[in-house]
Amino acid sequence: MITNQRQRPLDHASSIAVGRASNLDDIALESRPPENVTVWVMRKHSISLGMSPSAKGLEFAIQDCLLPVHAPLIRLSTSGGWLHANVTIEEAERLLGTEYYVYQHSDDEDLEHIACHEKYHLPEQVSKHVEIVTPTLHFDVKPRRVPVQVEKLERRSSASSSAANAHAIGQPGFGTSFLKTKGTLDAEALLSDLAYCDEQIVPDCLRVLYSFNYTFVAPEKNTIAIVEYTPQAYVASDLDLFFSNFSPSQVGERPVLYSIDGGFVQTNQTGFDYNGESNLDLEYSMTLVGLNQKVQLYQAGDDVEGASFNNLLDALDASYCTFEGGDDPEFDSIYPDPYGGYEGPEACGTVTPAYVMSTSYSYNEADLTPAYEERQCAEYAKLGLMGMTILYSSGDDGVAGSDDYCLEPNGTQAIGAPRFNPSFPGTCPYITSVGATQVSPNHTVYEPESACEQVIYSGGGFSNVFAMPSYQKTAVETYLRDYPPPYPPTVYNTSGNSRAFPDISANGANYVVAIQGEYYLVYGTSCSSPVSATIFSAINDARLAVGKGPIGFVNPTIYTSTFMAAFNDITNGTNPGCGTVGFYAEPGWDPVTGVGTPNFEKLVALWLDLP
Repeated sequence: MITNQRQRPLDHASSIAVGRASNLDDIALESRPPENVTVWVMRKHSISLGMSPSAKGLEFAIQDCLLPVHAPLIRLSTSGGWLHANVTIEEAERLLGTEYYVYQHSDDEDLEHIACHEKYHLPEQVSKHVEIVTPTLHFDVKPRRVPVQVEKLERRSSASSSAANAHAIGQPGFGTSFLKTKGTLDAEALLSDLAYCDEQIVPDCLRVLYSFNYTFVAPEKNTIAIVEYTPQAYVASDLDLFFSNFSPSQVGERPVLYSIDGGFVQTNQTGFDYNGESNLDLEYSMTLVGLNQKVQLYQAGDDVEGASFNNLLDALDASYCTFEGGDDPEFDSIYPDPYGGYEGPEACGTVTPAYVMSTSYSYNEADLTPAYEERQCAEYAKLGLMGMTILYSSGDDGVAGSDDYCLEPNGTQAIGAPRFNPSFPGTCPYITSVGATQVSPNHTVYEPESACEQVIYSGGGFSNVFAMPSYQKTAVETYLRDYPPPYPPTVYNTSGNSRAFPDISANGANYVVAIQGEYYLVYGTSCSSPVSATIFSAINDARLAVGKGPIGFVNPTIYTSTFMAAFNDITNGTNPGCGTVGFYAEPGWDPVTGVGTPNFEKLVALWLDLP
């Protein structure tokens, strides 16, 4: 369908939500009046040597590409690998010998992407110096947020209804979040007795489940951080509402804000989508570490450009800003923001990395290119060697990708496709991927948990990009030998040589969370990751108090037989998706709950014995 709707000015990656089209048959094509588009030109460079692109290539790009259309040069990227200029669509079409259209996803008219039709051209003397021009043929996909599932508590009513699909707010991601409500909460509906942890998880439930009764004693040496992406933001009054019931001494306490690329705690937009994730992460992380230990908040991106995982990593390590050509404007936000947002320089090495960092967002592995993922994964390895423990949620859709997207045989993504769709960075071998468990109905916190099968399913499976790291080889091979999954190679990567995830798990069902002045039940690996982070942070605290260093990258340690025995093995439940029951939780490591849930008392004793 052709319409006369006005096209908004676009930047390199577009401020418009991007649809997951598997091919052009799934996209509605619309032409728009020529207005403005931002063109990025990437010069060729040697990835293997990490060399900067040639100055001569830049000279050709300026003289032969940009000057003919009199495009104003905005800036070079920090890495020197990208040249940024604003031109009109008409000028871009003349420059590249092509036509631009706005593509719209057939399932959601709000999701659209600007691209040219079939091909574009560059002069021969220019093309040999240019790797890519964007936007052109590339249908970039922003990372999909691990959706937080929410049910509003109500004592009397059992009726439920699903809210209309809403775009999840806060970068990375424009996935959808399905919010479920059961009406308002009256005071009697809030259950804090340990006998009701199968219905409502509160901090005391977690303390018993994971033998986690610890007071931080070295807070001046210890650090823990939670990552959020603007406009996702916490609400101070919601923190105090939660603290008033579960940690009264912390009423009035706030996280320590570290702004990255203009990140701020915005208050103009509120609601589940804008506040749910931040409130959940901070209410539980702050309560579990207690009054002594400050929680850092890495708030990334302004409310125009947003931010990506790469933008976060730039702030933690200045060298990453230029590593292998720097960030990719197809996926990453570029600062200063030319569209009225943050006007300061790109954050490069502006934040000292915390010892433990938790992020409750993810991509589908298939959203990105292997080269993009491998570059980012290498940085996680570097940060781990620097002493960081980096945790990511494994996903909430079982063996499927975010929002139940699975893989077609040709690698494209679609709901109802047959092949499992792993998450990223969960499949990066250098982060700790956290799955989800639950207290089974009519069970207590003194009985073994099962894999989460309420509202969400623990993300897990096998990578299509990364090889199996040596540290998990024995555990994963044991699982594949003793409990071989009943699926052919057309359903998942059966090579036996790929990175398997998650690594660990923690409870992810029925969390009581204060949002908008009321309490809700929240579900997801978004719950599991920050809770696990607090436990690792407490282990760091105990070690720092006796003059030892932080535990850093934990995976090689937790996969040893000694440390695996310090986790609560989960042997019940599955993680369905893609038209299957998924994998089964089994003794030892499994692709549903990893090596299990942490037993703090056992783990801290083992880590205190290490140098």
